[in-house]
Amino acid sequence: MGALDGRIAIITGAGRGIGREHALLFASEGAKVVVNDLGGALDGSAEDGTPAEQVAAEIVAMGGEAVANHDNVADWAGAKNMIDQAVDTFGDLHVLVNNAGNLRDRVLVNMTEDDWDAVMHVHLKGHFAPLHHAANYWRDQTKAGKDVKASIINTSSTSGLLGNPGQGNYGAAKAGIAALTIIAATELGRYGIRVNALAPNARTRMTESAPGLVDLVKEPTDAAVFDAWDPANISPLVGYLATEGCEATGRVFFVLGGTVRNFQGWTLTDTIEKDDRWTVAELQAEMPRLGA
Repeated sequence: MGALDGRIAIITGAGRGIGREHALLFASEGAKVVVNDLGGALDGSAEDGTPAEQVAAEIVAMGGEAVANHDNVADWAGAKNMIDQAVDTFGDLHVLVNNAGNLRDRVLVNMTEDDWDAVMHVHLKGHFAPLHHAANYWRDQTKAGKDVKASIINTSSTSGLLGNPGQGNYGAAKAGIAALTIIAATELGRYGIRVNALAPNARTRMTESAPGLVDLVKEPTDAAVFDAWDPANISPLVGYLATEGCEATGRVFFVLGGTVRNFQGWTLTDTIEKDDRWTVAELQAEMPRLGA
């Protein structure tokens, strides 16, 4: 018996890297998987459906059930088609894992409008569009009297939650995904939908191309040493969040190797106050106390 027996899942960006590991783990735990991948280059400029086909074939070869999907996650009709394909192929949908992404790193003064728009399009709209259509599917089921136990798992990043120079577009999108997760969890709970996110840290095409991370994420030369940056380390948490009995919702988790940590959002800390409007001169004197 697998932890995901009977669960039907869509995993976006599942042709390579972390998404591929998610798909393989889900299948090994008994889930039926729609393997979505447009097959884009790292910057999202090319399309090749082969990766999705290859992962679906891997799952079938190991005795699982999977189908490839090549829709663009940020295309409104394409996102709806993913939901329809899962239902038409497997009869239902229980889990949506939003993982697809791209990367166009630039410092802000060099970033073009297209660099900004392309990353926002794939990451932020590419989370919202599938989430919207899946949520509507589950809402309709709830209204029809079905006991829905659905799960959405989004993919944020420390680049958005903690900040990283050179990734203004990527970080802003990932911070937006974390906020979207919290809001969606509060809105969709009434329909039996849980929504969580993770900030994964692993060896991917993105981290292998990021300055300062290239050497850090390399695979250990000693096979006996735990590979903390193996993308497969991320997937068990996603599998757990996808289980029918999991109760977590509205949470964002940091994951690296064998470490899972709970992120705490923006929090009010130091305070200055008075029973009247501040003057600029007063604030000049008092503001240094904040965060001193």
